[in-house]
Amino acid sequence: MAVLSRNHLLHALMAAILIVASTSLNSKAFAQTIPGAGAPSVLPTGGGAALLDASDSVMLLLDHQTGLFQTVKDISVAELRANTTMLVKLATLLKIPVITTASEPNGPNGPLMPEIHQLAPHAVYVARKGEVNAWDNEDFVKTVRGTGKKTLIIAGVWTSVCVVFPALDAKAAGFKVYAVIDASGDPSELTSRTTLARFTQSGVIPTSTNAVLSEIHRTWNRPEAGELAKLYALVAPNYGAVIESYQKAQEVTKLAR
Repeated sequence: MAVLSRNHLLHALMAAILIVASTSLNSKAFAQTIPGAGAPSVLPTGGGAALLDASDSVMLLLDHQTGLFQTVKDISVAELRANTTMLVKLATLLKIPVITTASEPNGPNGPLMPEIHQLAPHAVYVARKGEVNAWDNEDFVKTVRGTGKKTLIIAGVWTSVCVVFPALDAKAAGFKVYAVIDASGDPSELTSRTTLARFTQSGVIPTSTNAVLSEIHRTWNRPEAGELAKLYALVAPNYGAVIESYQKAQEVTKLAR
């Protein structure tokens, strides 16, 4: 019960912050220009220097296969799919490259979840030849390098194998690597905790879908603000309810005038 209450509290707090921001779009405080995927992300103040740079990022979604989903125990499949879907929608909205791959889609691991390529038609699929580690596949590495991006946002199933192996190799190859933990999944909580420790020891940055969205979002003073707000509802469903109640309150206020 304590964990559930804490999660509800965090969702409510985030929603309150986002509503305050969204009602202040025209204020001078948000008059700064936050660039999108095609421009530098560091402001004259230094803001953004330690955050994700969308202009230098490529998203790698590895082995999100329906058969493997059935083995995931550290996160619900519904939440895993919703978080992965949010990443895909974010990449499409802000034109961030997406590369996908599957270990063996014709075997028991199953096909990739269809939402990925349905929602990101620009995503590039790289077939592997049986390699467990995607970074062992020459075509995959060539495709990643071909984007010209040096920041990798990686998620996949299993986290302890399909994410860790290429993440460590990419880090050794000079890439900055983020591992999105809640858009990935493992067979147990213990495996997940062990994987998280391995990431931190190796210099791979563990993160969450909400953090990725917020770091790339940066400000409500941008033309995609409305679409970005919808994405928050995917990673924090309570926020969707907050948006609905806020919109209704605004309608009632207008009618009362």
